Amino acid sequence: MKSVLEPVNLTSVNPKRINLLDLDRKGLAAFFVGLGEKPFRATQLLKWIYQEGVEDFNLMTDMSKSLRAYLAENCVIETPEIVFEKIASDGTRKWVVQTSCGNRIETVFIPEEGRGTLCVSSQIGCALACTFCSTAQQGFNRNLTTAEIIGQVIVAQNRLGTEKRITNVVMMGMGEPLLNFDNSVAAMNLMMDDFTFGLSKRRVTVSTSGVVPAMYRLSQVCDVSLAVSLHAVTDELRDELVPINKKYPLKELMEACRDNAKIAPRRTVTFEYVMLDGINDSLQDARGLIKLLKTVPSKINLIPFNPFPNSSYRCSSKEAINRFKTVLNDAGIVTTVRKTRGEDIDAACGQLVGQVKDKSRRHLKLQSPGSERAA
Repeated sequence: MKSVLEPVNLTSVNPKRINLLDLDRKGLAAFFVGLGEKPFRATQLLKWIYQEGVEDFNLMTDMSKSLRAYLAENCVIETPEIVFEKIASDGTRKWVVQTSCGNRIETVFIPEEGRGTLCVSSQIGCALACTFCSTAQQGFNRNLTTAEIIGQVIVAQNRLGTEKRITNVVMMGMGEPLLNFDNSVAAMNLMMDDFTFGLSKRRVTVSTSGVVPAMYRLSQVCDVSLAVSLHAVTDELRDELVPINKKYPLKELMEACRDNAKIAPRRTVTFEYVMLDGINDSLQDARGLIKLLKTVPSKINLIPFNPFPNSSYRCSSKEAINRFKTVLNDAGIVTTVRKTRGEDIDAACGQLVGQVKDKSRRHLKLQSPGSERAA
């Protein structure tokens, strides 16, 4: 695949123009039908943008001159701008990406043998206030647009060039994807489209802290892998670590996970569990986790806590993590310990902070799934 789009100067774009990166195939087809064109124009445009790396409408020669002229006057292809990048000693790359409003988000590429995983942000900041996460301490500004989400994949692949290829995308960067439902789903649809990046539905993963209504909705409209940020086996502790649990407690969360497993019966739900010394890492916690997940096809990803300034938590010892893992494995639950990648450039799990102009009042009332919280 040829190099994809270079970032444009965000200040030069006519704000009245439609950014075509905001539209997935279905949206593009509706857009062209509204112009009196055939729906197949959507496929043509996707191929030009994502496979040929063309952003000049005049070069899209399989479209009529009049259509190209209309697109040039009324539309843009606008990606976020990479401000700078850091490369860790283990090869992990972190890009600080600037949006049109001046806020900055972070995107991380993790190279491994035979695969390359891109960790993508869905919001500027995060409103969920999980106490062990550095991103949550920055507050919340707004949802990212579809173009700003898929744009992270575009600029990352462009920066990587032909040297490395993005094979997996995880919606695990800044923000809660299911509180930006429509834009996150449209972006994931684009990631999986055969005429864009062509990623398998098993290679696109959305992570949620437990927005239960949106989990049910997701299983009906977008077949991607699901990861759930669990981190505790009792409501009392999870209320403290993951405050959204006060609205959607564990019983409701597990019911939503079981529903997801029915939609894709051969696929497991991944449960993420950050290991906090003396908080949630006892053998009693491990046994509670086994009981909690006994009716959910699952695998568990244990995450060593990554410290950040002013945090009161410490990472569990290697011995405690290994004991915890052994108990789970002995119970027949596939359990892995996530490798800490990019820690020396603050690119590890829970360390992404960007540069957020907080407009959230930090503990704002959670809105309904899919609702937009504009800046």
